[in-house]
Amino acid sequence: MEKNNETLSILRHSTSHIMAQAVQSLFPSAKLAIGPATADGFYYDFDLTDGHSFTEDDLVKIEEKMKEIIKQNLTFEKYVIPDVEAQIKAFKDEGEIYKAELLEEHKNDNPTLYITKDKDGNALFNDLCAGPHLPNTSYIKANAIKLLKVAGAYWRGDENKKMLQRIYATAYWNKEDLQAYLTFLEEAEKRDHRKLGKQLDLFSVREELGGGLVLWHPNLATVREQIENYWREEHRKRGYVIVNTPQIAKSKLWEISGHMDHYKENMFFVQKEDDSDEQFVVKPMNCPFHILIYQANRYSYRSLPLRMAELGTVYRKEKSGALGGLTRVQGFTQDDAHVFCTPEQLVDEINAIIDFVADTMAIFNMQFEVELSTRPESFVGEIENWNRAEAGLKEAMDRRGMKYDINEGDGAFYGPKIDFKIKDAIGRTWQCATIQLDFNLPARFDIKYQDKDGQLKTPIMLHRVIFGSMERFHGILIEHYAGCFPAWLAPTQVNIVPISNDKHVDFAEKVYKKMRDAGIRVSLDDRSESMNYKIRESLQDKKINYVCVIGDKEIEANSVAVRARGIGQVGTFTVDEFIDKLQNEIKTRANDSFAKA
Repeated sequence: MEKNNETLSILRHSTSHIMAQAVQSLFPSAKLAIGPATADGFYYDFDLTDGHSFTEDDLVKIEEKMKEIIKQNLTFEKYVIPDVEAQIKAFKDEGEIYKAELLEEHKNDNPTLYITKDKDGNALFNDLCAGPHLPNTSYIKANAIKLLKVAGAYWRGDENKKMLQRIYATAYWNKEDLQAYLTFLEEAEKRDHRKLGKQLDLFSVREELGGGLVLWHPNLATVREQIENYWREEHRKRGYVIVNTPQIAKSKLWEISGHMDHYKENMFFVQKEDDSDEQFVVKPMNCPFHILIYQANRYSYRSLPLRMAELGTVYRKEKSGALGGLTRVQGFTQDDAHVFCTPEQLVDEINAIIDFVADTMAIFNMQFEVELSTRPESFVGEIENWNRAEAGLKEAMDRRGMKYDINEGDGAFYGPKIDFKIKDAIGRTWQCATIQLDFNLPARFDIKYQDKDGQLKTPIMLHRVIFGSMERFHGILIEHYAGCFPAWLAPTQVNIVPISNDKHVDFAEKVYKKMRDAGIRVSLDDRSESMNYKIRESLQDKKINYVCVIGDKEIEANSVAVRARGIGQVGTFTVDEFIDKLQNEIKTRANDSFAKA
């Protein structure tokens, strides 16, 4: 069997059945739910009707049982169910209520079982499954499987239904690939932005505040300030105007926009006490406000494109179980922009945005992949406009020779989109930037421009973000850099450490003030701890970029002995030399220390 991504999925799907068989062998009360393969492994959901909760020790036992089963060289056999109603009854009689529910749902789809059999043809295990599977368990390497963790999961993802126990696992064709993946998981664990957020005092999410609402502590607020400064500077260079809009608006605005029909379950509502008929919505997005700003003036084809940008905070309802850290929140700030243009300008504007994304991600040493998402089942507007929109996005990417995948049916309800999946330092992909083409909202709000023949025409509207949301992007950045921000972003760029507080602190204070006045984010550590402790804490624990040590020699030469994070000692520089080198590193937004140059 050729070992590629497709067959790796078959391997994992087959191994998930072995895991389920092992679980039911060790825990007879376990009832099966679903067990699909995923991008990195597989999982299976179980209902342990005796009330037992899986432990780490249980995972070890299950894994050992799986290895026993694999050694038996069992076969996987596809079985077309001849009498679906009889099989549904059989599942119910066995207490397999989740299988029965799934089979009831798919009874008209020629449903099949996959049966695991021993060498004598005896059936040992079965599950409702469309397959395909491996021919037999000899293809599964016992030393290339790993059970990873247990988590809770609602049946069918519905929080009103029973909570099941989900075992996450993975399987590879060989132990070397498994070990590489486990090493990757260890690295990802070290980079977890929630852990680093606490260690580096970056942010917090408090229960009394509400789930998915973030408190930005001074350290991460400093990082955000630098990114916002970049954002404003670049937008003005690229011809955008920056606006600000309110946090709430009458529900009528969202009825006009169509969000009330397609997005209501994700919106927060506010009722005015003095008028029970007047309802407001806490804004889930900025686009209708930008259209209202467009409506305030008259435009001709000569005054387009109009590029309008806002760092706009929005609020969207999320299930509590889906919230986590900075990457899944209910209140977030979008680096939102809308471009109003003529059909003739469309492709050039899309390419200008792609350039903006590419230039920005290069600053952070991030590559990206691209997807085109097309019309979903639930959409608004005319199909002809959707076809034109999709063609326009394709033309823009084809014109520049850009490779892209097509994600059928995953566009926004108002238009198709280009999604940029950025790659972080350890190869994970994250969806951030997007370009969404919209013929619908301009028509719903009846906005116009005057063309060269004096006719009133409806402009095309592009929705666009570069970072996506500031919260999510900062969570990604923390993990991308493993908390080791480059100097231009770092909350503290330099820590000054006098060897002796009695002899060296006065000069250290002068250096501190000079650096601070030069715009460097600097701290002075005059605690009575040892010098080595303060250096180690600064560079390793606090992940500060540089430590400047000051002793007798440094005072005499008006210099600092510099140590760089991840490098160690880099030499002694005069105070002015060091400031110049660091300022250049900051100005150029370099990802590496000047000491590596």
